[in-house]
Amino acid sequence: MLSPEQSRLAFHVPAGYHMELVASEPMISEPVAIAWDGNARMYVAQMETYTQDADGTGTKEKRSRVMLLEDTDNDGKMDKSSVFIKDLLLPRMILCVNHELLVNETDTYDIYSYKDTNGDGVADVKKPAYILGKVAGGNLEHQRSGLDWNLDNYIYQTYDAVRFRYKNGVLKPDSMPSGSNGQWGLTHDNYGRLFFSRAGGENAGSGFQINPKYGQLEFSDAYNEEKFNRIWPIIATPDVQGGKPRLNPDSTLNHFTAANGQSIFRGDHLPADLVGDYLINEPVARIIRRAKVINNQGKTQLENVYDKKEFIASTDFYFRPNNTYTGPDGCLYIVDMSRGIIQESNWTPKGSFLRGKIDYYGIGKINQRGRIWRLVHDDYKRGPQPKMLDMPAKSLLAYLDHPNGWWRDNAQKQIIILEDKSVVPTLKAMVSGKNGTSALGRIHALWTLEGLNAIDKPTIYTALKDTDPQVKKTAIWISEIYLKQNDQAMMATIGKMINDENYDIRTQILLSLGSNKSALAKQIVEEILIQNANNQMITSVKKSIDKNEDAKIYGIKLAGFTPPERKLILAGGEIYKSLCSACHGADGKGLPTNAAPALRGAKHINADKDIAIRILMNGLKGPIEGKSYPSVMLAMNDNSDEWIASVVSYIRYEFVGTSMRVGKGRQSAVVQVSDVKKIREQHAAKTEPWTIEELEQLSTPPSQ
Repeated sequence: MLSPEQSRLAFHVPAGYHMELVASEPMISEPVAIAWDGNARMYVAQMETYTQDADGTGTKEKRSRVMLLEDTDNDGKMDKSSVFIKDLLLPRMILCVNHELLVNETDTYDIYSYKDTNGDGVADVKKPAYILGKVAGGNLEHQRSGLDWNLDNYIYQTYDAVRFRYKNGVLKPDSMPSGSNGQWGLTHDNYGRLFFSRAGGENAGSGFQINPKYGQLEFSDAYNEEKFNRIWPIIATPDVQGGKPRLNPDSTLNHFTAANGQSIFRGDHLPADLVGDYLINEPVARIIRRAKVINNQGKTQLENVYDKKEFIASTDFYFRPNNTYTGPDGCLYIVDMSRGIIQESNWTPKGSFLRGKIDYYGIGKINQRGRIWRLVHDDYKRGPQPKMLDMPAKSLLAYLDHPNGWWRDNAQKQIIILEDKSVVPTLKAMVSGKNGTSALGRIHALWTLEGLNAIDKPTIYTALKDTDPQVKKTAIWISEIYLKQNDQAMMATIGKMINDENYDIRTQILLSLGSNKSALAKQIVEEILIQNANNQMITSVKKSIDKNEDAKIYGIKLAGFTPPERKLILAGGEIYKSLCSACHGADGKGLPTNAAPALRGAKHINADKDIAIRILMNGLKGPIEGKSYPSVMLAMNDNSDEWIASVVSYIRYEFVGTSMRVGKGRQSAVVQVSDVKKIREQHAAKTEPWTIEELEQLSTPPSQ
């Protein structure tokens, strides 16, 4: 077990870089996420009851905290701390808005804002910001993360099919018909492109082709499956859930298994060639991957920067990176739980490969630690700390053109929260570029106007004529305010841009008009499709938009079911899209990574509803129809009977033959709560996952 200084020396980073310690135990413990306010004070969400032993003892006790850290002398190291909030249940999402902190805890969808009104570093006011009032079921690793205030002024999260707008202290939800994406970690680039990842699907990056409001779009060649998923640790990895198939002959991890906590570096105090690169943690391998984000005729692809090596690697056995960020100082920050077990206890039962390694090495006892690191370049010199809080909106305008994306984002957010319309004329002048504002500054000025509800058609027309393609793309995106009103003049102006040489512009036109029902919009979309018939991105985007529109009217497909049956299927659809699709794919056809079997047309689910219930309730292991998979299907029996009935009903309705949805046989898709209750009682003593052989022995002919 290494001290913070010993751990710092255990890092392997490229020449010219070095690691610095920002904070460590006892100041912090079990950190999972950080957020800075406008004055660069750091809030740290800590899951202090997370897997304190391999059995998960005390996991759901309300003993976790959010810490407030400050660097009072601007030397880069936190020297002042206070317990901002205590007695929380595994806080998982935090976001600073003005003088308040938004916080979401595990097992709830509710989000509260906390504020310190007397300056003692402790929150003394708690207010509801978003209250859904129902329990978020399922394993704690299968719940949301994020609260990322994106460039478009929506706040995004993973898993749940909802995004938010912040207004007067309240989060106003906006649903996304095709669902959200990802698991742990969410980030955006300079142009508002969101990046998700799905550790459960062993997926190092997903959801970055189009914004989820337009639908879901993935490509099997978004990165080279053979090359990109192969990883290069510098330390043996005995503690891997997948067991020996996931290990090289030298016992190092051979494949991403826990990709998470990704970020796009957007700072100004590391080498310029790092800006825009995709960084993702692999805590099982003790590495951080760096990838180039490549635009291939509109399609986004990832490519490892290094050949058979990683950007950051450590020989510290307890280095467990789980989140990365661009900081106010323009450097890269890394949240490190610095612990033994890095998985929730559902994956560490007695008798499992992983449990054997945990017990053998005694790593279950290494916890209640934590480090926050900063990656620095050797020629780095610290600049002044931001002082955005209590600054008037007019003074914040200059930061919209700051070279560090953190400053631009926070200036935009703060101006919008202040709702000071006196800055509108200056923002419009920035959009015009007459005052020398950079392209990124012009983009932020546009979105700040949008957030202030002060955007107008002349400003959009100005931006549509910009020389920078990303400014023009932004203007098309924002023009949806008018396109939805069928503004024919705006539509015609945008329609003249369909031959632009930049594929991002063509794609955005299609995204913004693809579901519009007006004759002119349909004509423009048809022309784009004809002219780009051989472009995979363009043709795939249209299919995604069409599916997204279908999702909006999904209830029509269920007209023949009774209201309770529709309720079950629809509830199951929401759960599947936010949870199960991470491994089985949104369409039930599985993922390119083959992390889990396809469900569409799966004979065991189709043949006997009891088999489907048993699999979901107790899990599944071993080969399926002669094919092996890297992970065991997790038992979901902690969820209610209604939860399990809804998921199974949706899967059987959506992914099996049409005979279950028409005529006398359609009702057989639905699994009743009583069916689940019966199976639960029948197998109450079962603790191990099923095998297909066991299930087939129990199988009975399907009811007629």
